[in-house]
Amino acid sequence: MDLTIFQQVLLYAFLIAAVMGALVNKTNFCTMGAVSDWVNMGDTGRFRAWVFAMALAIAGVLVMQAGGVLDTRLAVSGDSAFPPYRTAMFAWPRYLVGGLLFGIGMTLASGCGNKTLVRIGGGNLKSVLVLLVMGGAAYLMMFTDFMAKVFLPWMQPLFLNLGDMGISSQGLGDLVGGALGMDNTLAVRYVLGGLLALGLAVWALRSADFRSRFDNLLGGIAVGLAILGGWYVSAGPMGQAWVEEAEFADTPPLHVAAQSYTFVSPTGDLYNWLMRGMADHLVSFGMAAALGVIVGSFLYAVLSRSFRIEWFSSLKDFINHLVGGALMGIGGVLGMGCTIGQGVTGVSTLALGSFMT
Repeated sequence: MDLTIFQQVLLYAFLIAAVMGALVNKTNFCTMGAVSDWVNMGDTGRFRAWVFAMALAIAGVLVMQAGGVLDTRLAVSGDSAFPPYRTAMFAWPRYLVGGLLFGIGMTLASGCGNKTLVRIGGGNLKSVLVLLVMGGAAYLMMFTDFMAKVFLPWMQPLFLNLGDMGISSQGLGDLVGGALGMDNTLAVRYVLGGLLALGLAVWALRSADFRSRFDNLLGGIAVGLAILGGWYVSAGPMGQAWVEEAEFADTPPLHVAAQSYTFVSPTGDLYNWLMRGMADHLVSFGMAAALGVIVGSFLYAVLSRSFRIEWFSSLKDFINHLVGGALMGIGGVLGMGCTIGQGVTGVSTLALGSFMT
């Protein structure tokens, strides 16, 4: 049976995410756990794994762009990217407040969006509640006027339109090049991006905390390569055919645009899909990716005999996860990404907002 271009993109999004889910489960790659290790034990190994994933993603995007495989200008406009990481509308209040809410939420909910999916695959029923609540909150932010009424009225007046300053995007290359009055900022982007990727990689590798456990290196590589795979699928040759085909579709699929892995907005897409009759065109790239992470984590848990059913230890534990899921859903959409969506995918585009979030 021949697959349509839409089905091919969703299949690849699922498969890459499944590999990532399995390896994240194996290596215990976790941004919240990384911060906890550093603060409580002084161990920076897992934090450096996250940073190494950033370095790999930045370098990979630059290489693909230089090779003509990937055009990251697609990550500027909301019409051609989801989300528009490098948009010229610098919505700094969204990044700061969204990142803060998400950070509090993931602490209460025992992990970020990606970790929630990995935990579900490993048998954690607490994370099922987090997913349901996070998805409901994300749905309110994305598909109702909740964000427009609660957040945007006081945030929008504070946004900075970089275009009014003659700067085409919030990418670091465009910001620095624009400030220097340069017309062609691509060279600046390559130099800054290359130096940043090198610096992050060296910082990660120079620590014995990172080098002493192969799982740290494997986790960073797995996440970094998965992000690159997502960009290649959605913004490479297949992605361009995907976008072109969607333009002629009677019912265009949801979020057909350049993107890679992020794990909050897909939970909102799930609610939208359920509430609108589970139509095929409402199955998004992110939904396929989220399912892939769960399946990959589940397969690893079963094969490694680490699958364990977990439930709440107390009413307080239940409430913490309930509130945490809501804050992650609100904060993740407001900040346009999670610790993977902004912290690695967004950072790979060198968008200033991604570093802030």
